[in-house]
Amino acid sequence: MNIGIFTDTYFPQVSGVATSIKTLRDQLEQNGHSVYIFTSTDPKVDKDVYERNIFRFPSVPFVSFTDRRIAVRGVFHALQIAKDLHLDIIHTQTEFSMGLMGKFIAHSLKIPVVHTYHTMYEDYLHYVANGKLLRPKQVRSMTRAYLHGVEGVVAPSDRVLDTLTEYGIKTPIRVIPTGVNLPQFEQSQAGHLRQELGFADDTPVMLSLSRLAFEKNIHEVIMALPDILSQQPTAQLVIVGDGPARADLERQVTTMKLTDHVTFTGEVVNERVGQYYQMADVFVSASDSESQGLTYIEAIAAHLPIVVMSSPYADELLSSPAVGQTFHKQGEFVSAVANYLAGNVDVTDETTRQRILYEISADAFGKRIIQFYADAQLLYQDDSEKSAKLSD
Repeated sequence: MNIGIFTDTYFPQVSGVATSIKTLRDQLEQNGHSVYIFTSTDPKVDKDVYERNIFRFPSVPFVSFTDRRIAVRGVFHALQIAKDLHLDIIHTQTEFSMGLMGKFIAHSLKIPVVHTYHTMYEDYLHYVANGKLLRPKQVRSMTRAYLHGVEGVVAPSDRVLDTLTEYGIKTPIRVIPTGVNLPQFEQSQAGHLRQELGFADDTPVMLSLSRLAFEKNIHEVIMALPDILSQQPTAQLVIVGDGPARADLERQVTTMKLTDHVTFTGEVVNERVGQYYQMADVFVSASDSESQGLTYIEAIAAHLPIVVMSSPYADELLSSPAVGQTFHKQGEFVSAVANYLAGNVDVTDETTRQRILYEISADAFGKRIIQFYADAQLLYQDDSEKSAKLSD
């Protein structure tokens, strides 16, 4: 198949969506398909640099999310490219500019379109005019409008499925968790990273890895740090990533006099992410806005136990303490993290870990998506034949 992926977000932007798309592209190509990325321009990408099978369209920063971008023109140019490539199917990854472009092109070329619903927008309404412009009811309406006319929807988790079902979406929805390139995280590759960070081999290390956005609730992890230090006085918290909340988080660390125990690394190139999982003792997150939690499964792939905020997705994922635990209150978080740092939890349940690893493998992800494409093509063909008969 010739597959067109339309997305507002792609590398070098750092996000779970960009990582998911890169994994999908790799798996589709490994299975013999041709994949073409239609995305926005990026200030970090020289327009004269060749990027294989990537087409970028003029864009501007997105309102309230200035590190994200939306395309502002290029639809007819994209249509011509899609015609020349003889696309068989389009997979949109955003409900905004490039997603709308992808739907238009699929309709014009009379080919099916599927969509992955990555973002739980009701968790982000406070970013837009302090929550005064958009309401949950409007999110539901816009979601229904966008998903009208697509042949299938990929939900990365049951939480997304439940939300879309509640919205009244009638389009076929299939839960397909984003896969992880397991070898990237399974192989020991920490090297001298602990030494680079100034830690001894036996220093207890907590890892937070995400975009530094306010909804990730990293401030709650920092707030709990003094209680953890009361049990593990030499513990360190490494915060990997960048984003709009970074300055506030750094001020919080300074105010709480925790600068000797917290390290901000900034953004880390994708090739080095695995090293950070490998060098840590426990992964931590207080985020309550994850539709799937890609960093959770990356940590599990690296055999790193995780302690994360309770959610239907996380509670189902973490069925064994050997893999990780969820929490509701700060006290539960402190207790779980301290136990992992002290080595008080048996983390040798390989049966559970291997079951989870297969479910989250990039290979399984790719195969499920390919099957969904085939089903979408059949549905599109059936609908086209029915429409033709009605018009006769």
